[in-house]
Amino acid sequence: MRVNRAWLGLVVLMLPTLLVAMDMTALLLALPQLSADLGATNVQQLWISDSYGFMVAGLVITTGTLGDRIGRRRLLMIGGAAFAVLSVVAAFAVNPLMLIVTRALLGVAGATLAPSTLALITNMFRDERQRGKAIAIWATCQFTGGALGPVLAGFLLQHFWWGSVFLVAVPAMALLLLAGPFLLPEFRSDQAGRLDLASVGLSLAAVLLMVYGVKQLTVESVPVVPAVALVVGAAIGLLFVRRQLRLETPLLDLRLLRNRPFTAVLVALAFAGIAMAGTGLLVTQFLQSVLGFSPAAAAVLFAPMGLGVAVGTMAAPALARRVKQTTAIAGGLVGSALGSLLLVGADGASDLPLVMIGITVLALGTGPLFALGTGLVVGSVPPERAGSAASMSETGNYFGGSLGFALLGVVAAVVYRSRMDGTSDSLAGAVAASRHLPAGQGAELLHTAREAFTASLHVTGVVAAVIFAGLAVLILTMRPATRTTPAALPDYEATRS
Repeated sequence: MRVNRAWLGLVVLMLPTLLVAMDMTALLLALPQLSADLGATNVQQLWISDSYGFMVAGLVITTGTLGDRIGRRRLLMIGGAAFAVLSVVAAFAVNPLMLIVTRALLGVAGATLAPSTLALITNMFRDERQRGKAIAIWATCQFTGGALGPVLAGFLLQHFWWGSVFLVAVPAMALLLLAGPFLLPEFRSDQAGRLDLASVGLSLAAVLLMVYGVKQLTVESVPVVPAVALVVGAAIGLLFVRRQLRLETPLLDLRLLRNRPFTAVLVALAFAGIAMAGTGLLVTQFLQSVLGFSPAAAAVLFAPMGLGVAVGTMAAPALARRVKQTTAIAGGLVGSALGSLLLVGADGASDLPLVMIGITVLALGTGPLFALGTGLVVGSVPPERAGSAASMSETGNYFGGSLGFALLGVVAAVVYRSRMDGTSDSLAGAVAASRHLPAGQGAELLHTAREAFTASLHVTGVVAAVIFAGLAVLILTMRPATRTTPAALPDYEATRS
């Protein structure tokens, strides 16, 4: 019964894990329809995509500390309830600002779910082999969820309005709230660190100001305000770093970064997230706005990316039994770089197989990093710091994914605007404008805009390839992490309440 209850509990934990990851990318296919209905500008579209992920990334360590203080299961239940309510609000948003704010609040709720799931798994599975299998399943759900978000969104958009993308979370969270108290143990630490509210405020201010500056640099003709935002954000970030180094129980233990293997894997997780999220953003819009596929058709064509992540992640433990973990991770990243370069050859509908092969190979290659990365991070630090290390890994994952939308989205926007000579800010805007022009002029505008966007995809593919290749070199140069004594875990039955 002990094992059965634990595995049933794991199934329950997969619900928030999948949904938090899927919400990072679920709006990729909905953006064109959503923008038309709400009248969202290019910058507002980026904020709608990014506000959720950045709030998750900025608060995941904060909520991890909070969970240790008030109870991980209790925090999971509170976050699940808030997530369900806010999903309904987002589904019926009436303007871009309302949706941006609601997405940010959904990020706050999502941040309470992300660290609680992994932390509870460590409490539920005492056997190291079973725990490893459970974490592999958890990693597959987390990273596959992000890739499958657009696929589910495409099918929903084919039959319902864009708000249905949010409503899908409601029944899943309801099941979590009903089954969680019976299947999940409660855990709280007697040695939980004090929640430093000043550090929370500094970290959020630094992240949001710098992201705002990056976004606005692409649309402001006079970049004074964005430049000031970047400088102020960087200054606040330095204050945050100094405060963490001085506190006895910091919100973010930056001393862990002195460990080279730990830092290398964190960097790899974050930058791989950047490359994958940015590539996904461009490919989904390329399929719809350039090649003209419907949301459902684009979802089917984009599915190989999600399947690639799933296969790569699940196969990684078996691969690691035959070669060193660092070799498996680096080899996968080289494959991802080659897959990214295939996107450079995409031009029109005849090159669709090239795009599908490219995103499949790219996703497949990231599997070893996602599956083994968390284990390497935790194994690179003393057992008593394993929880803090896992929280930092989560932060890198979500921050990387959100930053990918911002940075590579900005790079793509710059390339697009330069190819359009500043006459159009986005492909969606060009499509809308072409409808109000004479047939000949509209067709010419669409042709030019689609060529400009295709050039953006090519540049994104090159940037992603450089990122993956650089990460492969980084991983190969790090020393393997070793861990001889697993951290003691409380008995699952004894922790149930």
